[in-house]
Formats: sequence, C-alpha cells, structure tokens
Amino acid sequence: MDLAANLRDELVDSLATAGVLGDGRWASAFREVPRHLFVPEFFVATPAGWAPVTSDHPDHLALAYRNQVCVTQLNGSDAAWGRALAEGAVEGVPTSSSSMPTIMAIMLEALDADGTVLEIGTGTGYNAALLAHVLGDEAVTSIDVDQGVHARAVARLAEAGRRPFCVVGDGEQGYPPRAPYSRILGTCAVSRIPPAWLGQVVDGGLIVTTFTRALGAGLVRLEVRDGVAAGRVLPEDGRFMPLRAHRQVWADDALHRALHAEGTGRATPLGARTAVDPASGFEFFAGLALPEVAVGLDPVRLVHPDGSWARHRGAVVDEGGPRELWREAEAAHREWRALGRPRRHRFTFTATADEQHFALDGTDLTWPL
Repeated sequence: MDLAANLRDELVDSLATAGVLGDGRWASAFREVPRHLFVPEFFVATPAGWAPVTSDHPDHLALAYRNQVCVTQLNGSDAAWGRALAEGAVEGVPTSSSSMPTIMAIMLEALDADGTVLEIGTGTGYNAALLAHVLGDEAVTSIDVDQGVHARAVARLAEAGRRPFCVVGDGEQGYPPRAPYSRILGTCAVSRIPPAWLGQVVDGGLIVTTFTRALGAGLVRLEVRDGVAAGRVLPEDGRFMPLRAHRQVWADDALHRALHAEGTGRATPLGARTAVDPASGFEFFAGLALPEVAVGLDPVRLVHPDGSWARHRGAVVDEGGPRELWREAEAAHREWRALGRPRRHRFTFTATADEQHFALDGTDLTWPL
C-alpha cells in the first residue's frame, strides 16, 4: 500500500475514533478519494504568515492528510500564491480551502445523503468528490463564485475520475436549472438561510449549513416543509469561510480602530475566553445576545457596525461607542446561567422567506436573525 493510502486509512481511523464517522458509505469515500490530488498546493499558517506548500514539499502528503483545513486562496484572488512562492510567507484573509475533515464528516453524516445534492462552495472539489463517490456524479451539483477556483476543481475532479456537475455562479441564489434537490449542503457560511435555497429543496428535504456569526457560529440541520426550514443546532461547532456576499466587510477596519481607541475602562468579572472561545459553553449564547458583532484576538475585541467596541485586557475592559458591548455580554452571561447554562444543542432554528430565528428548548425565548 502506498503512503497516501496509509495516510487516508489513518485519517479515517481517527475520524471513526472521534465518533464523527460512523456511516460506512462515508468511511469508504474518505478511504478511497485521494485528498492530496485536490490540494497539490496550499498555504500553512506560520508565525511569519501564510507559507506555501507545493507537491514537491517533502511533507506535502503528511500535511494534506492532517485533520486540518488546507487554505488554498487568500484575499479572493490567486495573487498571494505567487508572492508566497517568491517571499516565503504572506499576510492575507483565507477565501477558499479544503475544510477540516472532521467538520466535513460531521456535515456529510448529518446530510443523510440521498437523491440529489446541491453543494454551495465547490472549493477544491474534494467534498464534491466525496459526495459523487457515494451518490454518483449525476446526483451532485456544485457551485462556486470564483472562476479560477471552479476551473481547478473541475480539473482535479477529472484527475480523480469524478465528473459531478460543477458551475460558476452565486451560491446565494442556489442553482435553479437543476432544482429541486433532495439536499443542500452549505460548505461556506451564511449570515441567513438564503430564501432561494428554501424554494429549491423538495418537501421533506434537508439543508445542512453553518452561520457566519463571529460569536456562536453553529452547524444546523434543517428539514424543509412547505417552504419552511426547521431543525436543530448540532452539538458540534463548525466554522467556515463565509459566502462572499455574507462577509462582514466592515469588520477589519473596526477591529483595527479598537486596538488603540480611547474609551471608559472598568473592572469586569467576565473572562475574555468565556465569551469568545468556541470551546466555552457560553460562547454560543453570547452570539445570540450580541448579534452582528465581529471578534478580534490578541487582545480580545468586540466591535459592532453601529460603532460600539470593547477591548479586553486581563480583568479590565475598555468600551466606547453608543453601546457598552461588554456590559451586554456580562448581562447575557447572567441570563445564560439563570437558564441552566444551555449548550448549543439545546437550540432550534427556523427559517422562512421572511423571518428567521433561534429558539431555546422548553422556553418561549427566541432570537431573530
């Protein structure tokens, strides 16, 4: 057995041990579909920035089969790749990738794949290849907004012997020509469930996707009935690059300003990690209480489009703008404790063409998007 096959077996074994890969169909797909063909070159994070890894790199296969995201594009173009080859490492914001296999497995199993699938965000083509391996090429439609990303994915799918229907377009609009679909899988995050998706799923079909929320991003599994999608937030956390139309484009400048802004300083009993760490039980609820915020780290900052900001420094927080964001986080933490510290799996989500909201089991509480 060659090295790549050994590494695939190790990856599948680790996913099975972690309890995220139980369906034999997906285990077979992960064992047989060669991820390294879809990421012949990618970026890895280093202290100096994003460094390039090519197929000639001695650790290319080992890195390609890590249970980690493989970032393949920065800043929405391919220019950073050329700079990285010349300079060794570059700065940038990831805009395309091969997702972390754990999250891929969780979403594929939640999809309960059957019939036809529309994948939003082709990326490298690896996930489309897994879908096609299980369902057949004709059952899979995959859409990506980036022409270059699309072209590379199609070429790599063909190299792997797969030919699902891939198209360039705005995933927010779905892909009406091949609708309706039994399933829609969002492999990029959305701020709201796009109304177009609701109209392109068969009655009883499923939508599995994640949200762009900087706090409390969550995977959801929704069943569509009569144009209404309803279901649960999954217990596993999921973070994806946003659908480009759903990016918080205002956030970078606001977070930079919050580094040095002058505001009111005071002591706080709420630790930064409690509010912003995805591993914290409170972080999901914090996102409900503080919709639309963006988060920065080192130091922890919260910013909002209305100009409000908070900057955490140890036991002290600085705040400015029309609202006291950290005081709102503190109030939300008290409410969360009073409700029994509910974790993300206690919440449901409902989407119609006009209204979308989260709700908490056993209460009348709802949080609109």
